[in-house]
Amino acid sequence: MKHNALNRFNHVVAIGGGHGLGRVLSSLSFLGDRLTGIVATTDNGGSTGRLRASQDCIAWGDLRNCLSQLAERPSMGTLLFEYRFSGDIELAGHNLGNLILLALDELCVRPLEAVNLIRRLLKIETRVIPMSEQPTHLVAIEASGNRVLGELNVDNMTDRPTALSLEPQVTVTAEACEAVKEAELIILGPGSFLTSIMPPLLLPEFSHALAQSKAEIILIDNLTEEPSPISHCSLNDKLDWCHQILGVKIVDKVLCHADMPFQQQDTYFYPLRSKHHIALHDRLALADALSNMVSLKAMTA
Repeated sequence: MKHNALNRFNHVVAIGGGHGLGRVLSSLSFLGDRLTGIVATTDNGGSTGRLRASQDCIAWGDLRNCLSQLAERPSMGTLLFEYRFSGDIELAGHNLGNLILLALDELCVRPLEAVNLIRRLLKIETRVIPMSEQPTHLVAIEASGNRVLGELNVDNMTDRPTALSLEPQVTVTAEACEAVKEAELIILGPGSFLTSIMPPLLLPEFSHALAQSKAEIILIDNLTEEPSPISHCSLNDKLDWCHQILGVKIVDKVLCHADMPFQQQDTYFYPLRSKHHIALHDRLALADALSNMVSLKAMTA
């Protein structure tokens, strides 16, 4: 069976933000309900940012993106979910999927219930869970001690921050922690290191669950340099900084792109780039690479 090394897992968890995490989830969607995506909810830009400013809600955009990439295409459901208003109207720039999730959230007891309703509507087996069901923002501390509030401003910083936090400090979604505790394989990224990968890890209970997990944790590196203050850091610098922020080493292996497969210690290189876009991972190549990495572990265990 294709990707048989991954098919032996009963619980795989992927963590990150919308575009990168959505790509991973769609690559591994053959796992069905054995796959769980845990999504950062701190975005404050675009349609999501406007809704957050007016409704004090969680960031729906990355959740919508993951759901959209998991849905079967084409369908009327996905066309509606991805529809973006245009023209000279108040709704211009808003994504209909964000508005649907917001409306369902107001009708439901929990944001997770709104997500699950959309999953059933779009016939998605993979679980998609917001990192928290309470609104919060990413905060970075500069070397001078100044505070930088919000993902957009953090990405526009000139220098790497000395610390990151969430404001207000919120609780992790219980189902996210349970998924990590049950996980046999955990995947971080790809995506913005500071604003997609780090936010869920800043939840104390969640980072504790990761630290206690017996699952192998693989970080997928980006294909292109990201526009952020950490862009000029080496991969090892990013990992050291991440582990310093969390106070514990969590990443076991790293997956990177290269034209030919090879390995350097715990970093694995495979051809991963999509033929259609230099910044996108090829879905089949990504699944094959992850399958090969866990196969190598099984062979040497």
